[in-house]
Amino acid sequence: MKFSTRDLAAFIKKPDPARAGLLLYGGDPMRVALKRQELLKNLLGPGAEEEMRLTRLPAADLFKDKAALSDAVRATGFFPGPRAVLVEDATNREADIVRSALEDWQAGDAMIVVTAGALKPSGLRKLFEGAANAAAGGIYDDPPTREEIETGLREAGLAEPTREAMGVLFDLARSIDPGDFRQTVEKLALYKLGDESPATPGDVAAVAPLSVEAELDDLLHATAEARTGDICPVLRRLEAQGTTPVSIAIGATRHFRALHAAAADPGGATAGIARARPPVPWPQRDRMARQAQSWGIRKLEEALTHLMDADLRLRSASNVPEMALMERTLIRLAHLGSARG
Repeated sequence: MKFSTRDLAAFIKKPDPARAGLLLYGGDPMRVALKRQELLKNLLGPGAEEEMRLTRLPAADLFKDKAALSDAVRATGFFPGPRAVLVEDATNREADIVRSALEDWQAGDAMIVVTAGALKPSGLRKLFEGAANAAAGGIYDDPPTREEIETGLREAGLAEPTREAMGVLFDLARSIDPGDFRQTVEKLALYKLGDESPATPGDVAAVAPLSVEAELDDLLHATAEARTGDICPVLRRLEAQGTTPVSIAIGATRHFRALHAAAADPGGATAGIARARPPVPWPQRDRMARQAQSWGIRKLEEALTHLMDADLRLRSASNVPEMALMERTLIRLAHLGSARG
């Protein structure tokens, strides 16, 4: 059977021990590993490793003993409860060995859970999708749904966050990998330990990982808020992380276009920022609304002209020192923002 994304999520949440096997595959090893971990937790319950109800078999070892998988599937231990055999990092080379184990599977045997990287619809995928007693599900690079985020928060023991904090978490889940997001939720649970009040955007910001995007946001806010002295240090950090002047120019142009649209919005800057496309993350909306009000339409139009000029020079064939050009442009914008009138 071939599971859709929704069917796979439902099966992982409530595994059916009567099914002989499941193949989890995808291009992101971390996403596959997290889904595998969730599946085994829900299938086997606590203490599976200690009670020897979970057997791990690296796929590379199957050729050393081709009967090892079938033997592990049929083996019974001292402890009652569901059992599973995990075959990790499988490829199509192991398809015949897994096929034999699936064909020999009987009710009461351990479930065969196989993880793999990106697979074409042949070999292992064809085997599991075509088997009557097994299934395959792809793990794609989609951001977690609101339901998945809420489930993760409940499992971490967190009270339902404020609406604004949930918006921050949703934005964060789209910008970092799943492992980092899970660690952030765990850190948030520790941060709120003993505090039963709902998490706020400030709480999330206190535990969120720093990133190049966060550094770029700091640079753009420093420019828009005329904090000239903060521009060069952040710019040096971005340069050390490999951020290009063109990327900074693109980010700055996007930021100031959002400010210009907000300043021109008939409903006011706050409403304009809320309607911005692409959407502005929750924690930045009030801040950017204040920036738009401070700048005004005329100065924002002048700022966009400076940015377009810089972008053209960066993309031209001239030998201009690119990061120095970007630095001068941002400092010029900061002075423009601080000027009266």
